Amino acid sequence: MASNNDPNAIPKKERHHCDLAETNTSDLKTLTGEAVLSFHNISYRETEKSGFLLCTKTQIKRLSNFNGIMKPGLNAIMGPQDGSRSLFLDVLAARRDPCGLSGDILINGKPRPANFKCTSGYVPQNDVVLGTVTVRENLEFSATLRLPMTITSDEKRRRINEVLKLLHLDKEQNIKPTSKELKKKTSIAMELVTEHPILFLDDPTTDLDLTTTTDIISVLRRVSEKGRTIIFSINQPQYSIFSVFDSLTLVASGKLIFHGPAQDALGYFQSAGYKYENHDNPADFFLDIINGGFSNILGTKEDGRDVDKYEDLCKRQHQVTGELANMYTHSKLYRETRTKLDQLLGEQKLERVSAVETTCITALWHQLGWIIYRSFKNLMGLTQDTVKQAVITVILATAVGITFHVLKNDCIEVQMRAGLLYLLTVFQCITRVSAGELFVIDRVRFRHEHTSGYYSVSSYFFGKLLAELIPRRLLPSTIFTLITCIITGVQTSLNCFFSMICTVMMLAYAASSLSLSVGAGKNTVAVPTQFVTIYFAFMLVRQDAGQ
Repeated sequence: MASNNDPNAIPKKERHHCDLAETNTSDLKTLTGEAVLSFHNISYRETEKSGFLLCTKTQIKRLSNFNGIMKPGLNAIMGPQDGSRSLFLDVLAARRDPCGLSGDILINGKPRPANFKCTSGYVPQNDVVLGTVTVRENLEFSATLRLPMTITSDEKRRRINEVLKLLHLDKEQNIKPTSKELKKKTSIAMELVTEHPILFLDDPTTDLDLTTTTDIISVLRRVSEKGRTIIFSINQPQYSIFSVFDSLTLVASGKLIFHGPAQDALGYFQSAGYKYENHDNPADFFLDIINGGFSNILGTKEDGRDVDKYEDLCKRQHQVTGELANMYTHSKLYRETRTKLDQLLGEQKLERVSAVETTCITALWHQLGWIIYRSFKNLMGLTQDTVKQAVITVILATAVGITFHVLKNDCIEVQMRAGLLYLLTVFQCITRVSAGELFVIDRVRFRHEHTSGYYSVSSYFFGKLLAELIPRRLLPSTIFTLITCIITGVQTSLNCFFSMICTVMMLAYAASSLSLSVGAGKNTVAVPTQFVTIYFAFMLVRQDAGQ
């Protein structure tokens, strides 16, 4: 509802509007200063596989002929929940496969740099913050790896404190982000601390309460007033939130319905003959138009079945979307936008640059150290799981040791000694099956952080191996073998003992490597785990038969 006395209303201030002629064309490798993003005849196609063994490939057009300009300020992307608004946001942020992209996306009149993903901020809809470390530790990880090493620790600490205060997280900085609201604020804070001139947010208010939503939009507005370009998708905001938008882009079914100043949107649709009631929320009004008068269809009495009504609704929505897109391309607002775009583009010949390069501004050893540090902090945050694993290992080793305690150092006990070695082999193989989860579980977080320039693939790989695979996988194997041998009373020299430990570790390494290699090519944990389990079972049965 539109209300001037909304307690959650965001206070308005005079915004800083930046004209194209006043845009500061800065170094595109660092993207410092203000940034104006423009998109020229953007279309996007996706390839879908179907048929037997997914051999048939079909090109589907997801976005069609998008044109517009987004300046410093709040640039909102709205539309029905058909995936178009998130897709459009990801295309602008270079988070989609560039092979399906046609058209030009410019920053300050020049092609996006190859490392655009690393020089702009991006907050995904599904938060990827680490919940086993505190809010402040998440921000420290982002600031340390994404800010140049020439920036002093005091300056990084100052930025972190400012962002924490801005998002009202200063009292919660030592709390682990477990709630949806705290995770979302932490995700935004991790991007704000880098101070990139462009920030993308994919539905930052989804599933949040009204107070948190208002707080987040208020923070983004204050950030945009400092010359930052904030581009975000949002679903049906209330009036007090909509009223602070600078630019509005309406998309539906892959078509551009409206693009221009947010406060001109009502007048645009009213001039086209759509009746707006004063008590209506503008966001609901726009979506009602795009959906083909959804509320009106539900309110009519018809003799037909409900199924027919919804089938007609889908056809009506598709027809209305095409009509609205055609109406916009013939509007005065569209012509003005194209004039500005043509002036911006000029006569220059653009060289197509795919913004797919990932660059890191910190050294490899610096990334490795912080990945190991965070992994150990994560391990400490999983205290219960670690303790349970240690207790189970000790109990199982004790049980096996007592069972084979009758062993003696003579030839009569060779068969039982072989059985003990076989049991140690079984333990090493079976417990290594879950090693494939090491990278699968963190796959989404890794993709986001690596794409954003936190670290390289090699530093992440070796950091995870050193910090998690050794203490959580290899150390229990060594403890199990040590306890078992002590209880069984195996008498051997020191050299032979260390040779056995080395052999056990090599076996554990080999078994873990198989799980990791299989898990690296799968999207789920279950598939590689089942495959490796079957392989190990077959291998152990063959070994037992050989004995």
